[in-house]
Amino acid sequence: MPDLDLPLLPLPTRVDATNTAAPRLLIIYTGGTVGMAVNRTGELVPMQFGRLDRKMPELARLPYQVALLSLPAPIDSSNVTPADWLFLAQLIGRHYTDFDGFVILHGTDTMAYSAAALSYVLEHLGKPVVFTGAQVPVGANRSDAQRNIITALEIAAARHPRAHTVRVPEVCVFFNDILIRGTRAKKVESQQFAAFKSENYPPLARAGIGLEFDDKSIRMLPGARLKVHTNLETGVAVLRLFPGITEAVVSAILGIAGLKGCVLETYGSGNAPTAPWFLQCLADARARGVWLLNVSQCEEGRVVQGKYETSARFAEMGIVGGEDITTEAAVTKLMFVLGLGLGEERTRQLLAQDLRGEITL
Repeated sequence: MPDLDLPLLPLPTRVDATNTAAPRLLIIYTGGTVGMAVNRTGELVPMQFGRLDRKMPELARLPYQVALLSLPAPIDSSNVTPADWLFLAQLIGRHYTDFDGFVILHGTDTMAYSAAALSYVLEHLGKPVVFTGAQVPVGANRSDAQRNIITALEIAAARHPRAHTVRVPEVCVFFNDILIRGTRAKKVESQQFAAFKSENYPPLARAGIGLEFDDKSIRMLPGARLKVHTNLETGVAVLRLFPGITEAVVSAILGIAGLKGCVLETYGSGNAPTAPWFLQCLADARARGVWLLNVSQCEEGRVVQGKYETSARFAEMGIVGGEDITTEAAVTKLMFVLGLGLGEERTRQLLAQDLRGEITL
């Protein structure tokens, strides 16, 4: 794991360090398309991100104090691991009292997983943590990076106009023109700028000529001291059902050595085959202590176990209904809850409970 004491690079803006009233923001660059540049052979390679102000001269017009922290080795988001999530959480914990908001520049492919994971491990978060990135590198023509980064900084600095309190004390994703709760984000597009959608929940804000916040959709929790969790259980899997799935496939996945939890991607409102062999595979997994979280393959709607005969046995087996959770939030929720090392009943309660706005009860 890299050293937490990474150097901070102040970026030139309209204010200086003597202006204590200006919002203090930290940009954490992890890697991804946003920080790529074209080399001599036409390939995209990581650039020296400390030169961000050269690529984005509009930063100099911001009325904030902004510092940049770059990871020693940029990470392609396809290579992001739970260890990286824990490191990012600890970085935020290290600098939590020094900054009013955080912007994490991240590759788009696994951004929804990372945002969900940090939502769980940063308990009692009282400041904005805004993930963003780009479909086109910051130095390229028609890049979306400038708008995404500037708007993410504006969101991280935003305060209520009357109460002057933090506007969005959540982990979230800003992309193109919408702000999404971290546990509701899903990447849905690889070729267009509107790469993310907010699943089963309204966007927290929309960016047009101005920023329009939906205050009633933002979680405003009583103040408490930030708690940074330091353990995630990686012994989890995803089993997506499809017509024709075989006993060999199901038993192989649920029988993985060391498996502690599995997200079942079922049909419709949580339905699955009623074949005896399938139900037996699930029962055997539960008997071995494997936690099963039932999540719908549908992008909208929710799991309602027992609505149809095809899911009636699930609750009896101890399979937890995931309600309207996304797969990304379900995977990271399993990692988080199982990483707490709690007893059977408390684990079941937390898996079924809304922890960070990931489900609507």
